[in-house]
Amino acid sequence: MTTRLIFPLLAALMGGGFLWQATDGLRAITAEEARRISVAENPRSVPETYLQAMDGAAIPLLPQKNETVLVEFIYTSCGDICQVAAFDFSEIRDQLALENADVRMISISFDPEQDTPEQLSYYGEAHNADGTLWTVARPVSLSEDQTLSDLLELFGVTVIANEWGGFEHNTAIHLIDENGQFSRVFDTDDVDQVVATVLESS
Repeated sequence: MTTRLIFPLLAALMGGGFLWQATDGLRAITAEEARRISVAENPRSVPETYLQAMDGAAIPLLPQKNETVLVEFIYTSCGDICQVAAFDFSEIRDQLALENADVRMISISFDPEQDTPEQLSYYGEAHNADGTLWTVARPVSLSEDQTLSDLLELFGVTVIANEWGGFEHNTAIHLIDENGQFSRVFDTDDVDQVVATVLESS
């Protein structure tokens, strides 16, 4: 085999290996699909974490007793995608409230410097988050050995600052089951599936 053919072959093999890994053995077309497959097949343990809620109180991220926790990541000044996701979250809240489901819903800001409790409260009021079934919080109470970036990495959330002072980020609903395992990821508009999954585990 000539040297001219070796380098293209090596490049193709390396590229194929990367594609295989990035798409979870070619089962997923996108990195997001690969993340969802990975989480469903290998749930991730969520460490003990406390957040500051919109009323200033410290709240646990982990489920209490036998409840399920639904988490979305937002920043309150987001003018488009977060607002649509919040509408979907409120639809889920309304359906689960009717069923008296054992669930807590948390919108976590990844912009804690700007999203003060007062700002979180404004966002919560705009979407009728009551602070009980659904609350808005920020991760300022993380321990010294646990950072916001660790939390985003655990959930597979990508946040990139944009040129307008906001952020580009992936949106989804993340389910923490009663055993404290991050075990499912849903599209924000997959309302019926989220509700059905929570009710099944209640």
